[in-house]
Amino acid sequence: MEEYKLSSASQDKREEFTRELRQFTGLNASFFRLAADRVGIAVTDMQVIDLLDLTGPSTAGQLADLTGLTTGAITRILDRLEKAGLVRRERDPYDGRKVIVRLERGKDDMSKVRSILDSVGKAWDEVASRYDDEQIAFLLEFLKYSNTRSRKEPAQLQQETPSGEGEIFSAPLEGQESGRLVVSCGISRLTVRADKGIAGLYQARFEGPLPGVKSKDGVVTIRYPRRLLGLGEKQGQAVVALSVAIPWRMVIQGGAAEVVAELGGLNLAGLEIKGGFSMICLNLPAPSGVVPIRIMGGAPEITVRRPAGVAARVHLKGWVSELVFDDQTISGADNNMRLQSSGFDPTAPYYDIEITSYANRVTITSG
Repeated sequence: MEEYKLSSASQDKREEFTRELRQFTGLNASFFRLAADRVGIAVTDMQVIDLLDLTGPSTAGQLADLTGLTTGAITRILDRLEKAGLVRRERDPYDGRKVIVRLERGKDDMSKVRSILDSVGKAWDEVASRYDDEQIAFLLEFLKYSNTRSRKEPAQLQQETPSGEGEIFSAPLEGQESGRLVVSCGISRLTVRADKGIAGLYQARFEGPLPGVKSKDGVVTIRYPRRLLGLGEKQGQAVVALSVAIPWRMVIQGGAAEVVAELGGLNLAGLEIKGGFSMICLNLPAPSGVVPIRIMGGAPEITVRRPAGVAARVHLKGWVSELVFDDQTISGADNNMRLQSSGFDPTAPYYDIEITSYANRVTITSG
């Protein structure tokens, strides 16, 4: 089939159309700057008000998706707007876990904003009056499709680039029922911790070269380029904070000088560590069921701490110079050794720990 090619005139028209759209976007941004200055608020605050006016009551997560800002940034904007009396936050009557944001009507400052938005509406009514129903239907389809495409861009940028607040990556929690963290490291230190204070799915901060970071459907992937693996101190550090609102599975692979996991308060569904590490230190939360912990590779020192009263079953499939398991100390622990904590009850929640590794010292303790 012969490939269709645009004529020179058609191509010129399309390029002119694209330029006009870009100019329209720029003028729209200028309008928001001027409107925000007139009311005495930030541009992003004005954009949030406009979105609430267009879409109606929304959650902070929904506003983050529409603006491309982090949930932390949206929270600060809502704090300012609520303090100014322009919005109010209230519990969703159908789901008490959600907080709904509404515009406050009747306030003096809100009346100023309302007059600005109404003037924009009147201007667009005048523009629309130039076209018949068939043309309006075509323009409506074009705008709906364009808006759908445009909404995807902020989310993609948010997932793959820093939020603008230093080198912090994050993603919204909205709608996620579980999470999975996959880290391919090659850095001097990786710290993963539970954080009750974050409103989003996760937050990650990096020192040194930035890895590739993606978040989709609750799966957070942090990957350093393969050519950088094993460069030790040159790779800096990574700190990853996880929401405690959902259960998490984690996979840490590659290698690092140190891996530290401070997971108290997290709903941990499983953890797998594989590769070469200098030190692994895991502080585990109280389990809600049988939670598998798998450590594969090599690490001179491995420490696993669980809360007091939490049972553990251990399967050692590697070789360890010294194994400390609660009140037991075993020198030269052989391959295929099985142990379980005192009073172990397989019907109660416990940690199922399997270590396929060569280590100088492994400590598995509670308290």
